[in-house]
Amino acid sequence: MRTTDLTPTRLPDRLRDTQRLLFIAKHAKWTGGLHSEDGNHALYHRETREILEGLGMPLVVADNYADLFARPDADFVFPLLNRGGFYNSEMLLPLLCNRLGLPYVGASPIVRGLSDDKHLTKLEAAARGVPTAPWALFRRGAPIDVSRCPPARRWVIKPNNSSASWGIRDAHDRGELAQAIAEVQALDHDAIVEPFIDGSDVEVPVVTIDGAPAMLPMMVFEQADPSHLRTYQEKRDLVDRSQKYSLKLFDDAEIGARLTRYTTEMAEIFRPFDYGRFEFRVDFATGEIRLLEVNLNCNLWSEKVFGRAAVAAGFTQADLIETIVSESMIRQLVGFARRDAA
Repeated sequence: MRTTDLTPTRLPDRLRDTQRLLFIAKHAKWTGGLHSEDGNHALYHRETREILEGLGMPLVVADNYADLFARPDADFVFPLLNRGGFYNSEMLLPLLCNRLGLPYVGASPIVRGLSDDKHLTKLEAAARGVPTAPWALFRRGAPIDVSRCPPARRWVIKPNNSSASWGIRDAHDRGELAQAIAEVQALDHDAIVEPFIDGSDVEVPVVTIDGAPAMLPMMVFEQADPSHLRTYQEKRDLVDRSQKYSLKLFDDAEIGARLTRYTTEMAEIFRPFDYGRFEFRVDFATGEIRLLEVNLNCNLWSEKVFGRAAVAAGFTQADLIETIVSESMIRQLVGFARRDAA
C-alpha cells in the first residue's frame, strides 16, 4: 500500500463542466454550531457542503432519504446520511442509488454491510491472521447466554453496527454483562461483546489515490488512563474530554510497520472503496495489537482523524474532499480515463 509522496487528485475539467453532484447528509443544510444531540457531526456536514460548493460544479443539497426515492437532478452522489435511526440504515443510500443507476462516493451496499458489521469484519481478520480480540455476537431476539462470552475481568458491550461508540457499555461480572446485552438489543441492535483491552486506539486512514488504496499518516487517541472507555458524548464533543485523551500523530516505527501490514491485508477485502478508517487497539505496555473495526464512509471532519492526517500528509481539507470525489468519479464514470485526472 502506498504511504509516501501522496498528492491530491484534482477534478478533471470535463467532469467539473458536465456533472451535477448531490450531497445528502442529515445536517447538509446546517448553518449553526454544535448540534444538541449530534454535536460536531453537524459542523462536519456543514464544512463538507461548503467545500463541495467550492468545487465549481452544480451542487444539489438534500437531507432526507426521500430525496432519492425518485431520480434527483444530479449525476453523482456524495452520501453521508449513514445513521438514519433504523436498523442497518447505513446501506439504504447506496441501495437507493443503485436502484436509480446513480454512481456514488463510498462502497457498494454489500461491502458497506461487511464493514459496518463488526462481527463479519472480525471474521475476515481472523481468517487472514490479523489479530483481533475474541468476541461473542448476540443478534436481536437471540437468547442471551453469557457463557458464550470470552473470559475477562471486564467486557465492552456495544451495538454491532454502531459508530462513534454510540450505545457502548462495559460490565465487570456476568450479571452486568447480561443486562448490558439486553439493553443493546432493546435499542433494536445486535450486541457484540469483547474483553476490554487497556491501551489507546490507533487509527489508520486510507483513501484512494491513482486508483489504489493509499495510507495517510496514522493517528493515535492517546489516553491519560489506558482503562478509560471512550463514549459517544466525548467523541461528539458534547462533554469535555480534554483531560481524558488527545489526538496525535502516531510515530512508533515498529508498531507502525505491523499496523501497515495489517491494514494492507484488510484493505484488499473491501476494494473498491473511496475512503475508510482502520481502527486498532494498542496496549503499549505489552505491544499487543488488536483490530477493532473498519469504518468505511467514516467521519472526514477537519478536526477528526482524517482531517488531521490529511494535513500531516500535506493536504488541505478541501484537497482531501476533492481527492475523494475525483477518484470516485474517475473510477466509476465510463469514458473518462485515469489520465484525465492529470
